Amino acid sequence: MSDEQTRLAELRDRIDSLDKQIMDLISARAQCAQEVAHVKMASRPDEDVFFYRPEREAQVLRRIKAENPGPLSGEEMARLFREIMSACLALEKPMHIAFLGPEGTFTQAAALKHFGHSVISVPLPAIDDVFREVESGAAQYGVVPVENSTEGMINHTLDMFIGSPLKICGEVQLRIHHHLLAAKHTDDKAITRIYSHQQSFAQCRQWLDAHWHGVERVAVSSNAEAARRAADEPGTAAIAGDMAAELYGLRKLAATIEDRPDNTTRFLIVGREEVGPSGHDKSSILVSMRNKPGALYELLEPFHRHGLSLTRLETRPSPSGTWAYVFYIDFEAHVEDPQVQAVLAEIENEAVELKRLGSYPIGVL
Repeated sequence: MSDEQTRLAELRDRIDSLDKQIMDLISARAQCAQEVAHVKMASRPDEDVFFYRPEREAQVLRRIKAENPGPLSGEEMARLFREIMSACLALEKPMHIAFLGPEGTFTQAAALKHFGHSVISVPLPAIDDVFREVESGAAQYGVVPVENSTEGMINHTLDMFIGSPLKICGEVQLRIHHHLLAAKHTDDKAITRIYSHQQSFAQCRQWLDAHWHGVERVAVSSNAEAARRAADEPGTAAIAGDMAAELYGLRKLAATIEDRPDNTTRFLIVGREEVGPSGHDKSSILVSMRNKPGALYELLEPFHRHGLSLTRLETRPSPSGTWAYVFYIDFEAHVEDPQVQAVLAEIENEAVELKRLGSYPIGVL
C-alpha cells in the first residue's frame, strides 16, 4: 500500500470507531430522555403530561452553539442536536404539529426546522383551522406565519389571537428563497402562466417584471398548490421553494429570484401551555386602550421607564366597535420578570383590556 492509502485506511478506521462512540452516546441520551418521561408520568398519573419543554430546549441549543469547538458551525451543530432531541422525544409519543398547508409550504419547512423531522406534521388549509386543531387537542402545537421582512405583518394571524385561548410558545425565522419552477417536460418558451401565492408574487415583483414581463400571474392559496398545478398543467410555471420543488418533481428555471436577498419570514408556535423562562425571552400582548388623547403615550411610556425593549408594535381594528383599535406588542423579557409585571400592572389600570399572549424563547435556529 502507498503512504496515501495507508493514511486513508487509518483515518477510516478512526471514523468507524468514532461513529460507534457517537451511536452509543446517542443511545444513552435517548435512554435518559425516556427516564425523564417516566418520572414525569409517575409523578402526575392523572394529568396530560407535556414532555416537550420549549424553554429547556432553547437553553440546550444555546449551550451547544456557545460550546461548539468546530470545525462545524454553531448553527450546524445545533441543527444536528435538534434532530437528536426530536428523535428522543418521539420515543414516548410523536407530537402532532399542525401547520398552514398543504405539504411543501414554507410553513411546513419552518415546523420541521423548529421541531425536527420526528414529529407528525399535519397540513391544514387555513390559519383558522390550525388554531382550532390545537385548541381541540388534536395537535400539540401549531405553526403559523406572522410577518415577512419584505411584505410586513400577516394580519389574519394577529386577528386570530383576539378570540383564541392559545398561547405563543415559540418563534422561528426562515430565510425564504423563491425559485421559478416548471415540470421537466415543459418547454420554457411555451410558458404563458405563472402560479404562486400573492405574497410570493409581491416578494419577486421586480425580478418578474424584468424577466417575465407580460406573462400572466395567477395567485393561488399557497406555493405548494402553485407547484402542484405547474406539475400537472402544460405551459405553466410556479414560484415556490425547495420543498415544493422536490415534492412535485419540478426543475428550477431560475433560483433565488426574491427581490431582497435577506427575505425572511417569522413564524409563531402556538400551544395550550405557558412557557417558563429560558433566560433569553420575548413576550407578546394585545391591548385595547380607551379612545382619548395621549392613550398611545400612556401605553408605551412604562416600557421606556422600566427599560424594556419593544420589538414590534402593530395596530388592528377591534371587533368590539367602529374606529376602536387593538395594539399588538412584542417586547424582550419574560412575563415573570419583575419589571414586566410592573409594566403590565400599570397598563392594566389604563387599558380597556389587556391580554397576555405568552412569553417564549427568542428563536435559536
